[in-house]
Amino acid sequence: MAIGFLTRSLLSGIFVVGGAEAAKEPGPRTAIAQRFMKKFNIDLDETEAATLVQVNGAAMAAAGAALSLGILPRLAALTLIGTLVPTTLAGHSFWNDDEEPKRKMNQIQFLKNLGLISALISVVVTGKAKRKS
Repeated sequence: MAIGFLTRSLLSGIFVVGGAEAAKEPGPRTAIAQRFMKKFNIDLDETEAATLVQVNGAAMAAAGAALSLGILPRLAALTLIGTLVPTTLAGHSFWNDDEEPKRKMNQIQFLKNLGLISALISVVVTGKAKRKS
């Protein structure tokens, strides 16, 4: 159905674009991943952290594309939730920010990601398999 494709595509676009960008160029996300993993007593060197960011980004891009196309939408949504939770906690921990503008920006991004997680949960609960012609 056209409406299903449209809504899945609108939801998944950020994951396809953002995930592909992270997979291609991890950039400053590498340092963020290192700091986040250190909280769990996991020390990553720069290469390991970059690989972690790239794998997470590739998973986002692939699952986002699958969701958009209606291919295993529940599994795709679960995968996106699994990638988005650590990304949100690592990248948008506004409660750790001392500067007000940065705190506000990260709070907005954190809440946006919670909204995305909510929409993905809805797909997990109500998602239907792609219809066969």
